[in-house]
Order: sequence, then C-alpha cells, then structure tokens
Amino acid sequence: MTTRPSQEPESATPFHDLDAYVDLPRVEGLALSRDGRRLVVSAATLSSDRTRYVSALWEVDPAGERPARRLTRGDKGASGPVFTPGNDLLFVSARPEPGASDDREAPALWVQPAGGGDARVLVAPAGGVRNAVVSDSGALLVGAALLPSADDLEHDAELRESRKKAKVTAILHEDPQVRLWDHDLGPAATRLLTAELPGGDADLGEADVAEAALLSPRDLTGHVGRALHEDGGWALSPDGGVAAAAWVVPERNGSQRFTLVAIDVATGARRTLLDDPALDVRGAPRFSPDGTLLAVTVVRRFTADDPGDVWLVLVPVAGGEARHLTAEWDRFPHTPAWTPDGSALVLSAHDGGRSPLWRVDAASGEVTRLTPDDGAYDDPRVSPDGRWVYALRSAMDAPPAPVRVPLDGTGAYQRLPGPAEALGRPSTLPGTLTEVTTTAEDGTPVRAWLSLPDGASADRPAPLLLWVHGGPVMSSNAWSWRWNQWLAVAKGYAVLQPDPALSTGYGIDFVRRGWGEWGGAPYTDLMAITDATERRPDIDASRVGAMGGSYGGYMANWIAGHTDRFGAIVTHASLWTLEHSVRVSDYAYGFAREFTPEIAAANSPHLFLDDISTPLLVIHGDKDYRVPFGEALRLWADLQSKDGAADGSIPHKFLYFPDENHWVLTPNHAKIWYETVFAFLAQHLLGEKWQRPELLG
Repeated sequence: MTTRPSQEPESATPFHDLDAYVDLPRVEGLALSRDGRRLVVSAATLSSDRTRYVSALWEVDPAGERPARRLTRGDKGASGPVFTPGNDLLFVSARPEPGASDDREAPALWVQPAGGGDARVLVAPAGGVRNAVVSDSGALLVGAALLPSADDLEHDAELRESRKKAKVTAILHEDPQVRLWDHDLGPAATRLLTAELPGGDADLGEADVAEAALLSPRDLTGHVGRALHEDGGWALSPDGGVAAAAWVVPERNGSQRFTLVAIDVATGARRTLLDDPALDVRGAPRFSPDGTLLAVTVVRRFTADDPGDVWLVLVPVAGGEARHLTAEWDRFPHTPAWTPDGSALVLSAHDGGRSPLWRVDAASGEVTRLTPDDGAYDDPRVSPDGRWVYALRSAMDAPPAPVRVPLDGTGAYQRLPGPAEALGRPSTLPGTLTEVTTTAEDGTPVRAWLSLPDGASADRPAPLLLWVHGGPVMSSNAWSWRWNQWLAVAKGYAVLQPDPALSTGYGIDFVRRGWGEWGGAPYTDLMAITDATERRPDIDASRVGAMGGSYGGYMANWIAGHTDRFGAIVTHASLWTLEHSVRVSDYAYGFAREFTPEIAAANSPHLFLDDISTPLLVIHGDKDYRVPFGEALRLWADLQSKDGAADGSIPHKFLYFPDENHWVLTPNHAKIWYETVFAFLAQHLLGEKWQRPELLG
C-alpha cells in the first residue's frame, strides 16, 4: 500500500482539522463612515449548533491601532452595513426586536446609534429589505419585495397573510426568468422605497433611537415587474434628490438587457440615461461627489462569435452623451469608488492571477496600479481626506481581511486588526505558494498557482491535484472558502490552479482563444501546465487527479473523455449534455447568445462517454438552478449504463445534497463534501481502502 506523501507537522494548522477549518471566521462586506472615523466589516462564524454561519458586524480601527470589537450579536445575524451622515450604523437582520420572543419572517432595516446602545427597527416591510443606501442629506433608499397587486406595504402584508392562511405557494409567472441560483422568483418583485431618516444628517443618540418610530417609506417605483434586479444595483445622489438604478428591459425570446435610469425622488418620474442594445449595465452605479456624474461598469454583450468586453463609463446625470473612460484598457474593471474630489476612481481588476487596486483618472482615463502585491482587493472605500483606500484583501494564501492602501501608491498595504485576530483564530497555512508557467500549443504564455505541502521535495514528491476554476470567464486569484486548496495541502497533496484560455486578467484575446470552444484551447492549456508541473522534482507524476466545479466540472467531464492520464476525477455541479443544460439553466437567456446548436454539439462532454476510463466522483445539489440537477442524473445514468457490473457495482460514486445549491454552503455539509472527496482521492491516488464518511451512514 502506498503511504501518504508527508506527515502532519507537530503543530497542526486549522487546515488539518475540518472542525477547526469551518470554525474560522469569514469576513466580507465593508462600510466606511463619511468622516472616515468608523470602519465596519461583516464576519460569519458558526451558529451555536454548528450547522450554519451567522454574520455579525465588527468595528475595525481605520488607523490599525486598536483591536476590532463586535457590534452585533444574535442567532439571526446582521449584514449589509451602511452609515448615516451622523455616523449611525444601519444594517439588515431578521432578529427579533428587544423583548420579542419570535424571529422575524423577513429581514428588516435596523439602526444602531453611533454612541452605542440597543439597535431599533427602522423599516420592516413584510417581504423584507435589501441593499439600503443613504445620501449625504439623510435620505434613505432601500429595496423591498412586494406582491404584484399590492398598493402599498400594508396591502402587501395583507396579501401575504391571505396566501399564508390558505397555504398557497403557487406562483404565476409573467416574466421569462422563473428561478435564480437556488430559489424561485416571484410572486413578489423588487420595488424601491424611500424615506427621510430621523434626524436627517445629524446623529441619533441612544434615547433618540429608542423613541424613533417605525418609518413608513414611500413606494418610489411602484410595481415595475422584474425591472429591478433583486441583487441590488441602485444609488442615491448626495443631495438625495435622484436615484439611479440598473434597469432590466425584456427582449425577444426570453432575453433581457440592463439599462441605466434616473428617478426623481420627489415625483417618481423616470428617465433613461444609458440604453444601448449592444451594452449591458453591470452592478450598481456610483454618483460623483458633486452629483453630476454616474460611474458605471458596462459590458459589451457577447455573441457566439464575440466574447464581448467590459469597461467603465461616465454618464451625465442631467442627460447627454456617455464617456467611455476605459474602453481602451485591456482589463475588466469592477467595484468603482470615487475619490472625494471627484478627480479619479479607484477600482479592482484582474491582472495575471491577481486582482489589484487601480486609480483611473476621471478626465483622461489614465490607469495607475496602486497595489503591486499578489492580493485580490474588493469593496474599495476612499477616506474623506483622500489619503487612504480601505478594502478587503485576500490572496491565494490569505483569507479576506480589512486593509488600508495609500492612495498615492507609494507604500504597501497595511493589514488592520480584524475579527480573526479578535477571536484568536489565525489561519496558519500547511504549505507554501509558488507560480508555474509554460507555453501553450499556440505559443501563448500560460500560468498557474501551485500550493505545495510542507516537506515536499525530490525525496518526498507530492501527488498532484489539478483544480479547474469555474466561470469560465474568471480567474484563480483569490481565497475561496468553498474550494480551499489548503485542506488538500494539509493531506499532503500539491494543488495546481491554472488560468487557461477564457480566464480574465490577460486581455480580451486570451478570453477569445477559448470562446465558442470550451473544450479546445482551455483543455490544451490545462494539459500543458500540468505537463510543466509534473516535471518538477517535488511532484509525483504517477499520482495525479483532476477536480472542478461549474465550468470546472464541465472541464472535469471533458478531461475524463479525452485522456486517461488522471487517476481520479471529481466533477461538481457540472454540465454534461450541453445542449440541454444551457436551455434549462436560470441563465438560459445568456447561454442562448453564447451557444449555437453547432457549438453546443461540438463541445458537449456526453458525446465522449465511451472514452471515459477514469473513476469519477459526481457531486451535485438539488437546489442548483444554474446547472440543474438533471445534468448529474443524466451523467450518473450514463456512467451506470457504460460501467455498471452485473452485481450493480460501479467504479464511480455520486454525492447528492438535496438542500444545497450550486455551492455547498452549510458547514456540516462542507465537511461531508471534503471527507468524501479526500476518501475518493485516497482510494484512487494513494492506494488506500475506501472509507465511507461516517455521517453518510
């Protein structure tokens, strides 16, 4: 029997123990007060029964001198932090009000005074709230889901109660899209509500919050169908007079495009600012400090022949021609934030396996890189004095954490003491990170991150796992809690995470190399970078496996049908019969633009079933609507038909999660996922006896 390649070190890391791993806090979301003196992040930790994650808000010292302190508690959690002009903190939570015994059925908007004390509910529509934004003047804009025939919030509550009493869950659809990721759409749809915060732009004291009445916001948009995306995409001008939003416009054959509109807050009058059939607005617009411009990311819509492009546009709020600021920059910008003087924007964009912060001059479009390190930055917020950019930084070897970066680009990032430090849960790694490069068949440079276990050497070479990222127009450049390579490294594996053709951060031509040929250049790039890695003396080329999820799962299936070089393959949430999967996905309207019947047929993994000789571990969740569960059932049935023995045995395995979606999110199921994957790999790569995870019965 082959032994494991390396032994656990005397001082084990959290990645050597799944219980310790799921106990690590997961930091996300960042909010900065207008005076720059308060910085808040959200951190998710285990619930009391250790079966789900609960988010709490933590205050972080912007100067990095004091430890983080927890602001909210409760088993229902808190998220979506945003500051009022008076530095009070708004957040979203479904927790009960003080003195109440029952949780809310839907999340409400809460306010916690700047000086401390108990929080209180401000806005509580029956269908919940999402994505609150506040103007400099103290105006509030929030999204809420209301039923189509609801006249107002009170009527909506009555209609919901009637459905509840009658035990009716049926949904009548009048829009093409019926599902999104892991949930049904409807019958309610998002509307925008507006109100004036108590105290306007002044801060609320603890007594003021306790006495503040529940706000009665005004319905700004009325029922507009699914014009407002439920994930957000709206903003308020500094004076609170204009709302801007990404606006969905239906098209033929179930398709849709995203435009940009401005809404007069006083009257509800709506006018279109940007509507180009060749472009889609992506994400939330950002008002300039003087309120005259909107910065928004746009996408040139892809077709079967063209992968499109992404750039930043400046749109006059009063109307007029949009200025395409970064159309000549060969990178995909996202999450823009204005500098206080309006002279520039700070944003992130993938670049060569990283996602740095960049400064974009608002007049010339000139781009300057601010962060030279290997990090991936998100949620940038510029300090009011223009000296610092606050952001969440992660990397392939570092989980997300709050940092500050000099806006002038003259210094390195400074990590700020966050929730992980306050909770005493460091994420010490069990190995090291390096890079691998090679040249593809067509001469294009290809690179990858390689995570190596401690002790890997020519004398103790490590077995290799090829991990293929999803997307596919994405990049392996940031920390992932869902697919964390350091857990495999702690088991003694080296993990290779390449950016093949279709990946971002290398220019549009690199994406174009794989466009319309999912199984073409992306596959040969992966094989080339695997070849280069296997030539390293610290890698055991006789023990190599492949894994992938979503598009990575598609590629895992494609690899299985095109080579027998891998000892085991894990395929998660994968596309198998391409023509069918892209038609029944929640994103079918997008896939319809990308895949002609000819492209789908030429790139479908199921056509190569007879060439599969590698053991497969198939994993899928029933709530996955991006790659519907039927794909896994068809793949499993095809494998049974091909490889099933007379006694019903089969070399493949199928791990099914009835209540998980495109990702396995709950901590108890994540542990099962890793236990099953590592048992499968150990059986086929390390020669160990198959060990069924205990909780699988």
